[in-house]
Amino acid sequence: MPTTVKAADAAQFLSLVPRLLGYTPARSLVVVPMAGHRSVGAMRVDLPPGDDLDTVERLASSIVGMVCRIGGAEAFVAVAYTDESAAVGLPHARLIDALGRRAEAGGLAFVDALVVACDGWGSHLDSDHPQGGRPLSALATTPPLDLPAAVGDQSTGATLPPHRAAERRVVGAAVQSLRTSLEVLCGIPSDSARVARVDPAALEAACELDDLPRLFERALRWDAAALPPMRAALLAWCLARPALRDIALVQWATDVVGGEDALEAQRRWEDGADYPADLASVMWGEGPRPDPDRLETAVELARHIAALAPKRLRAGALATCAWLSWALGRSTHAERYAQLAMEIEPDHGLSDIVQSFVTAGHLPDWAFRRPAGGAV
Repeated sequence: MPTTVKAADAAQFLSLVPRLLGYTPARSLVVVPMAGHRSVGAMRVDLPPGDDLDTVERLASSIVGMVCRIGGAEAFVAVAYTDESAAVGLPHARLIDALGRRAEAGGLAFVDALVVACDGWGSHLDSDHPQGGRPLSALATTPPLDLPAAVGDQSTGATLPPHRAAERRVVGAAVQSLRTSLEVLCGIPSDSARVARVDPAALEAACELDDLPRLFERALRWDAAALPPMRAALLAWCLARPALRDIALVQWATDVVGGEDALEAQRRWEDGADYPADLASVMWGEGPRPDPDRLETAVELARHIAALAPKRLRAGALATCAWLSWALGRSTHAERYAQLAMEIEPDHGLSDIVQSFVTAGHLPDWAFRRPAGGAV
């Protein structure tokens, strides 16, 4: 059932936005689409670094285009969060003007154009706006519902979890044991010149690869913050291999049946068959909206794998973090993980794709469908 939170005025509305997002935006434009008198989510984009006319026109056109893609959206509110001053007038007037013109052309009502500056706030559409803006203290209004407090800004949470060097060394040793067991069981070459003693735990882990969908499904129930070294090694090994990583991503974005279909599609593709369009479309952000809790669990697991994996395997786990973050609508996080992966492997395929998505402002198609709740 949708959550309805009534904002009495602009100040209370602004006090709600960070809590609904979960963070306080920095140097950002937040757009809140409206259907009737209810919001249908929120979108954040970086503010342009300057006031160049071509830049703001392109950004305004892109934003209005995104709002038009949201089913039922008839209007929107724009909120600029800037570290500029409001002392001599509200910043970003040129962008707000471009948004107004594009909204009118697109048949959308431009409800309000708010700015939260470093020293005051106000509305570009308020004819009684005081010089220097209204005091920021007014935005400390307590929301009418017990919403979680905002934490950090849009970049918060994009760093990998902390793990000690000793933990990473143990996982690295587990990866080598896994490689040795795979050489014995499957003939998959390892890095070692000769086959050493085979660790029974590594043999057991290698056998789990016989049923990848069940492995990836069980992994969602593991405690990501307390992974046994062999489990971390097994997932790091899988995520470093594009074919296995993509099966995991499709499954985590759908369900275990989706994973089974992706595994069979991969086998057929390797034999020369076409890859099914419905499975490929998941990777491009098309199809049914994934369960966000499922994606949250998967990205937290992948973040710990990336933090523990040996460097030679880390790019795959980082790319997994990047795609899952993008699928959740966290383009800032996605870009950070993709950059980290490409620092290790400059030509890393999935990381490059996610990076191009973010640069082009491409969001998953499911981001434009109305969520079950979150009305303001």
